[in-house]
Amino acid sequence: MEGSQQSIPLKYPVLLVHGAGFRDKMFGINYWGRIPKEMEKKGVHVYYGGTDAWGSIENNARILKAVIENIIRETGAGKINIVAHSRGGLEARYLISSLNLHDSIASLTTISTPHRGVKAMNIAFYIPDFIYKFVSFFINLWYKILGDKNPDFYRGSRQLSEKACSEFNRTNEDKPSVYYQSYAAKMKYFFSDIFYIFLNLLLLITDGENDGLCPVYSAEWGNFQGIITTDGKFGISHSGIIDAYRIKYKGVDIPEFYISILEYLSTKRY
Repeated sequence: MEGSQQSIPLKYPVLLVHGAGFRDKMFGINYWGRIPKEMEKKGVHVYYGGTDAWGSIENNARILKAVIENIIRETGAGKINIVAHSRGGLEARYLISSLNLHDSIASLTTISTPHRGVKAMNIAFYIPDFIYKFVSFFINLWYKILGDKNPDFYRGSRQLSEKACSEFNRTNEDKPSVYYQSYAAKMKYFFSDIFYIFLNLLLLITDGENDGLCPVYSAEWGNFQGIITTDGKFGISHSGIIDAYRIKYKGVDIPEFYISILEYLSTKRY
């Protein structure tokens, strides 16, 4: 998966939209690892979504709308390409469908986005409401300190469940003017990533193959381009697929994987 040494002739800028639980940059750490710099080396104009770590899908989509309108106004590009990880893909779909910004989006590429939700997350609806809200209050307080404007862990976390995503998909149909493509990541063994050991095992029982947070089947949306995993025994986790660990996996170079995505989009004149 070797990228070209030349600039990528993308027609439109790229907007990176992060997933839940983190911001574009937090504690001096870039959510996307080395990926943005490698994109810029290829002459790609890269922007960040600036969404909240634990905002609801609806609130984060409104943030994205303002960011995109500003990018288009400043660059005159007319449209943008969105590359989204995890829940960021749902926020982008809501932006396109419910906020009617489809005329401003050329393509949406989702990486490990739980489009069909996570069955294990259905348990959120069985936890006593007062307990869930009590815990959510302190999580919201913490993320408010970290920079979130409107953290809503109570709603935002529940929106990742299979139950919530089923309704989401009924009310946010794809727009024919936007090109949708998706990728899934997969851990081959539960010890592939120590941070996801128990989640991987839980999802294997409830959802099947997964990357520690997102089931493979749930990540499939639009033009499914395949599963990204290693040639070795370990596979790639939900964090690994966004270059969180800044390492080269056996058979997969994560920044080069993203470069290949943009190269493909350029062939479609996006």
